[in-house]
Amino acid sequence: MAVRESQARRTEIVRLAKTAGLADVEALSAQFGVTASTIRRDLAQLTAEGLIARTYGGAIALASHPESSLRQRSGESFEAKRAIAKWAANIVLPGETVMLDAGTTVGAMGEFLRDTERLTVITAGLTALESLADADGVRVQCLGGTLRHVSQGFVGPLAESNLARVSFDRAFLGADAVTADSGICEAEQEQTRLKELMMERAGSVYVLAHAEKLGERPFHAWAPLPAGVTLVTDAAATTDQLRPFEDVGVEVVVV
Repeated sequence: MAVRESQARRTEIVRLAKTAGLADVEALSAQFGVTASTIRRDLAQLTAEGLIARTYGGAIALASHPESSLRQRSGESFEAKRAIAKWAANIVLPGETVMLDAGTTVGAMGEFLRDTERLTVITAGLTALESLADADGVRVQCLGGTLRHVSQGFVGPLAESNLARVSFDRAFLGADAVTADSGICEAEQEQTRLKELMMERAGSVYVLAHAEKLGERPFHAWAPLPAGVTLVTDAAATTDQLRPFEDVGVEVVVV
């Protein structure tokens, strides 16, 4: 019975987010007659499933598009992602320290970095960890933190604290979407905050995003693009998609 009640309550929370817009923990607690901690568990579960997006102050909003799991995304635009990952890996020099974000495109770089000499890879994603786990010549460091199961990436205060203690020659970031005016779009602000810190700690920043992600706004959490950032995309990107980035001084690489 308790399980059914939880499922029914979570279904209604998603419906309310869709029809009424933002809500907060206290309001939902009063509406459903349960404790605030129960509502927080509901929101954490719905967020992990990609059905809602958390914002500051405990508010929630329906994700414009449910967040796909990393497994679901792994087969999307496979050749484009692989081409982007290969180009990005090829610019890494022996002896460098690089940051690899979570995500399928950045994670795919691991395969191409295995033989790079004296390389140190710091990563926030399980995909890169798995690719490099038995690459004896590559020093691998994991940020740690709280694992987002849907994206297989680490976020949260522990990851942010660890970032404050390192720096790197290059940071390679993924994105659910990216626009010239707002920057990198993700489902949660924990993700975008971590990306901002990564960009601050890097000598050079590369955003890896295939054409279908350019100009899209599926969620409401953003990380602004810094000056000097490079966008790496694939040949399916149109002139209309690329022009806004070029107009604001983003270097664009099409592979």
